[in-house]
Amino acid sequence: MTRSSISSEAPEARLRYRSDLATTPLPEILYRVYHFRVPGVLEAAGGDVVHRVYVRGGHVVHATSSDRRLSLGGYMLRQGLLSEEEFETLMAEREASSKRFGVLVAERGLQPPDRVREAVQGQVEDIVWSLFGWEDGAVEFSLGEWEDEDVIPIQLSLRRVIVDGILRELTARPLVIRLGGRKTVLEPCYRLEDLIEVGLTATEYDLLRLVNGESGLFELCMNGPCSTEDNAKLLYAFQVLELVRPRAGAVARLDEEG
Repeated sequence: MTRSSISSEAPEARLRYRSDLATTPLPEILYRVYHFRVPGVLEAAGGDVVHRVYVRGGHVVHATSSDRRLSLGGYMLRQGLLSEEEFETLMAEREASSKRFGVLVAERGLQPPDRVREAVQGQVEDIVWSLFGWEDGAVEFSLGEWEDEDVIPIQLSLRRVIVDGILRELTARPLVIRLGGRKTVLEPCYRLEDLIEVGLTATEYDLLRLVNGESGLFELCMNGPCSTEDNAKLLYAFQVLELVRPRAGAVARLDEEG
């Protein structure tokens, strides 16, 4: 599989972006998808597990996984929304019919429609968060619309997904390397409109405002409002989202203890 490429294998084929999580972290792949604001399906394959994330208009609208533990039924069982007996009964009914699991849950009166929708969103989030934890795997993004008649659509901002995924699933050390190292000086390059769309929290915004084009990465991580590790994660998220960038030619000084 080629890495970080876009190709069209035939006139009727969809354009495809291909990469590998071992060389390009998921947040950077997702931001590239967001940047072009195109509809499509991101497919990640690792071992015998395949995740598919459906995006449209800069939002995640649906996700599926071949891992049965990440099915809607599995999610509702883990959350205590279904009993073991109810789960097994519904799984058998689903196999014998063309109805989706969530429809069966509401139809049987086991949960009201609004709780089913909440469960669908929780399931989609679980699939996406689990993908952030993958250290390797082939990724392909196929551009184009898809059939979604049976999909219960949700709206998760891709940029917020990137921030939350980094905070939840990634470790700081390799992210500092991708930022350029502890001496890297970052400068702001954002618009307030961007921050509103991302939905930065007050704490996240406090860290962003410390980025002034003079302080080094080490200083920002040590003096930011969160833990040192979370400050590093957030700064990496800010760079991925193009809210900050390395200041050209600037290198921060570190004291001997640093």
